[in-house]
Amino acid sequence: MTNRYPTRREAIKAGLLTGAGLAIGRLPLAAEAEESGQLPLITRPIPSSGEQIPAVGLGTNRYSVSTPEEMAPLREVLRGMPGLGGKVIDTAPGYRRSETVLGELMAELGTRDQFFLSTKVTAPDGDVQEGIRQMENSFKVLQTDTIDLMEVHNLNGTDAILPVMREWKQEGRIRYIGVTTSRTGAHESLMEIMRREDLDFIQVNYSIGSREAAENVLPLAQDRGMAVMLNVPFGGRRGSVFGLLADKKLPEWAADFDCNSWAQFSLKYLISHPAVTCPIPGTTDTEHLADNLGAARGRLPDAAMRTRMEQLFDSY
Repeated sequence: MTNRYPTRREAIKAGLLTGAGLAIGRLPLAAEAEESGQLPLITRPIPSSGEQIPAVGLGTNRYSVSTPEEMAPLREVLRGMPGLGGKVIDTAPGYRRSETVLGELMAELGTRDQFFLSTKVTAPDGDVQEGIRQMENSFKVLQTDTIDLMEVHNLNGTDAILPVMREWKQEGRIRYIGVTTSRTGAHESLMEIMRREDLDFIQVNYSIGSREAAENVLPLAQDRGMAVMLNVPFGGRRGSVFGLLADKKLPEWAADFDCNSWAQFSLKYLISHPAVTCPIPGTTDTEHLADNLGAARGRLPDAAMRTRMEQLFDSY
């Protein structure tokens, strides 16, 4: 879930990121957005409950920092996110200090109740006690009594730890459960689990540059009534989409679905898929946050336009 930040900043300087709310150093508050006539944020329902969540979230793989200088931009991202309508934050113990940093910043800002917080757990070699230890530590460092979504990270120890996760869900400590993978080669294993287990969420790799999940995983999620988070939404078999698109001009027809940047082009392609609930692009930058969430406003491409987008991307 790593952004190509230098390349994306070059795109900003070139004038490609022209959406509302991208003024440097300033994020629009919700009231300002309403007064300016900004379109409402698109939300998606979690099939198992009907609860609505914003159609674009935040990944935090790069939040493992420690110095005040490193913490400062992350604080601004979390401070500005609710005002932009953002809510979903994804993290994991495997992201080193990410959970700890998020816990400290949310406590400092007093914003825990404004977020839908997702983290992960593993049970290596079926070690249930290790999985329990990880989950207990997640509650501790995130400084929360409830975790909105707990997922088995990269399917590691799924059979061992899912029964415990279900118990904790029944107790109210966890609201939703699921499993994740970020590897196309693990899609068959993911689908085996999806067929035999009742899950609220799956998380899978899918982007305009890596579309394999659309062949089988996404249709199965629809059939099984599972919400779909997307990791590596700017990734692909040929590397970051920004590496391919940065020197290209955004097509004029992107305006037909209210698209102002290549990031929005990529994200609108994803959230226009009927199975997709929420991609989680990672960012440590307030401009990128505003741009990403801008993808969840306005019109979305229809099936014909999605094909046109694929053809354009594949031509580069």
